Amino acid sequence: MMPAPAHLHPAVAQSLDKWHTLVAHKDLDALEAIVHPEAVFRSPMAFNPYSPAPALLLALRTVITIFQDFTYHRQFASGDGLNVVLEFSAVVDGKQLKGIDMIRFDEQGRIVEFEVMIRPLNALQALGAEMGARLGQVLPGFKHKA
Repeated sequence: MMPAPAHLHPAVAQSLDKWHTLVAHKDLDALEAIVHPEAVFRSPMAFNPYSPAPALLLALRTVITIFQDFTYHRQFASGDGLNVVLEFSAVVDGKQLKGIDMIRFDEQGRIVEFEVMIRPLNALQALGAEMGARLGQVLPGFKHKA
């Protein structure tokens, strides 16, 4: 596991460490403990966000089962220590992808916003198809209307 940026808020550093442990074990059952009840998830496949926390939990618990060879490479943090960006790579349906997780925490170390960006398009489309097949009947009910 890579070291956290030195200037992270202490509660964020603890939650980020827990996040990395959960992902490393591909078991997000304990994720709810570090997620704010009103958390927002921003998918790379949709303009409007999903919320509250059950949408974020559902999306992340599902995607971790789809990604193969998932690896974090770099971490960046904002000056206030409440926001992190995690660069990652993975494989979906034989397609290599790169992406970032942009995570905003509150001062208690709870995730309040989780936004994902992925490239290239063909890998994003493969991920979207698999997520749609698994969650297409459930996740849209959490989408914010513009």
